[in-house]
Amino acid sequence: MVNILAKNVGDDFQSETKYTRDKRLGGNLDWANKPETYKSYPNSKTVQLNHELQEVTMDFAEVLGRRKSIRNFSTQPLSKVDLAYLLWASTGIQRIDQGYEFRTAPSAGALYPIETYIAANNVEDIEKGIYHYNIKNHLLEKIKPGNYGEALTHAALNQNMCATASVVFIWTAIFGRSKWKYSQRAYRYIYLDAGHIAENLALAAASISCGSCHIGAFFDDEINLVVNIDGMEESAICLSVVGHPKEF
Repeated sequence: MVNILAKNVGDDFQSETKYTRDKRLGGNLDWANKPETYKSYPNSKTVQLNHELQEVTMDFAEVLGRRKSIRNFSTQPLSKVDLAYLLWASTGIQRIDQGYEFRTAPSAGALYPIETYIAANNVEDIEKGIYHYNIKNHLLEKIKPGNYGEALTHAALNQNMCATASVVFIWTAIFGRSKWKYSQRAYRYIYLDAGHIAENLALAAASISCGSCHIGAFFDDEINLVVNIDGMEESAICLSVVGHPKEF
């Protein structure tokens, strides 16, 4: 097994992707080959989601004060309405301006490389399984049925909250969307994009009295296998879990 820590790949990446006065990463934009902004599964079964926004009564300061990492969850299912709200709040379309569809989280160059998948463990009116969030149409596309809580737990270094949470959010990146404009520096922006989305989710969860926790430790290709992606053109970036906190 290659010891990636010994190779100083992080230090090399930081150094090699710096902007300097005599070096800019990127080039002329090839508009004819611009990657698609949206991914979809046109042959999948779909789950329609509520387009009406969840009513939130907390003010923003209270939401910030309530946000913390929650790892223990009750058996109370997450409602479908709450799930729709969390998906929209984390990365849904916020407005359309001059023909551009802007989302609730910022993205470098408005290129939106991050895709959202979920493992529905315990959601009202939604069968257990793996789903892709179709952002453009605000609906879920079923990838495969089944209970994947234990598989995700195993892949996430045995963090059992992947099995006990109502939903596991799995964020991936389609790297070519950002590399089209930013070349190798794109990876800096991709990770920032994922962080913006994850924080949106955490605050949205707190606003409806749910708990969340972000996960960065996992075996990448095991997660990729769960959501049926190749790990090269598209790969897992981070996970988050959401559910109703367990009362002690």
